[in-house]
Amino acid sequence: MEISTSGNIVTINGNIKSVSDYQTIKSTFDGLSSSSITIDITDSISITSSVIGYFNKLVLKDKKDIQMNIGNEQLMELLQDLNLASIFNAKKV
Repeated sequence: MEISTSGNIVTINGNIKSVSDYQTIKSTFDGLSSSSITIDITDSISITSSVIGYFNKLVLKDKKDIQMNIGNEQLMELLQDLNLASIFNAKKV
């Protein structure tokens, strides 16, 4: 997995699958000061529960406005099945 930022846009390439991916994502988002964040997940087919929990914390506790752009249909279906698509403002691109 690779992650990059440009302003308040975070782009994640590759599969999100390990504890180190979670730690990388967390440290990247902890460094952002914006209250509105766009997350582009270009090609991951899944997302770990720890990352889902962290994104939930950002929305529900930290009151961050998240917009997710999902590149993979399987991941979009997963977010919809878990009723997370609306919480994360996820859309398939």
